[in-house]
Amino acid sequence: MNRPYTILSAAMSVDGYIDDATDDRLILSGDEDWDRVDELRASVDAIMVGANTIRRDNPRLGVRSDERRAEREARGLPANPLRVTFTASGSLDKEAAFFRDDNFVVYGPPAVPLSVVVEDLARRGVKRLMVEGGSAVHTAFLTQNLADEIQLAVAPIFVGDSRAPRFVQDGQFGTGRMVLGDIQRVGDVTVMQFFPDADRYWLRVCIEESRKCPPSETAYPVGAVIVAADGKEIARGYSRETDPKAHAEEEALAKIPFNDPRLKTATIYSSLEPCSTRMSRPRSCSQWIIDAGIPRVVFALREPSRFVIGEGFEVLATAGVTVVERPDLAPEVKNVSSLYR
Repeated sequence: MNRPYTILSAAMSVDGYIDDATDDRLILSGDEDWDRVDELRASVDAIMVGANTIRRDNPRLGVRSDERRAEREARGLPANPLRVTFTASGSLDKEAAFFRDDNFVVYGPPAVPLSVVVEDLARRGVKRLMVEGGSAVHTAFLTQNLADEIQLAVAPIFVGDSRAPRFVQDGQFGTGRMVLGDIQRVGDVTVMQFFPDADRYWLRVCIEESRKCPPSETAYPVGAVIVAADGKEIARGYSRETDPKAHAEEEALAKIPFNDPRLKTATIYSSLEPCSTRMSRPRSCSQWIIDAGIPRVVFALREPSRFVIGEGFEVLATAGVTVVERPDLAPEVKNVSSLYR
């Protein structure tokens, strides 16, 4: 699926509520956090909220800072990101701030699947999407595995009212253990950054590692990361990091003892399918992984047949290794080098 990089953004109380049950809006953030949100808004191509958020809060969904709006215009962008919502009923007040100019898009009625919405936004040129709620919208993105990043501002208050809306509703969240990207204090709130799709996060780390590879016309640029079962990084490496003939997986494995007990429950990530045959070494990367006892491998792009026939997937799977291919990230790998194209 071709879709924008999607950031879920919300402020909530310590006990997980994004508002209280009264008719008045609960103020959770202060000026410093509003400025952080404004900076984030200025960095995206579109901002999405659900129809209920428009009805309840009447948000403007614009960039407040004159300087940031001017910077966007200097880059040839609209001063404010595209405003996006979707509605099954079509019951929206046309006098709402959402409709103040023609820089918006409404999906529905009738209801439009969220996957269709994000694919259409990508066709419209939206590369970065910020989702500001409410609960049902955030829940839909997370349960459908359509979120790349979460930024949560936790305010030092309790709401303690089950009638109030929470950050997410009940649902089947298939994200597993998320990756904690960052924590910072902004005024009196704590802002936490999470990456809900750990495989996507670590593969993107691999792709960035691959950009460090010394140039070569006879070997691909590849990055690899080994991650423990608790989500902590064990080691990383990139092709030709210490040796002109070394592959990324080999470089990462060389940085830790081969009998490290963490390897028995670890995942090794690689931007490219681990090699099954190589001209420069007697042992392939697939065999290195099997011999190390690593039970799970995740990669983004199948090895092209430019130099050898790649059968890493098959070799690893036959040996009982769980192999996950993420073709959704293959275009990002290909963009690193013309050898992939």
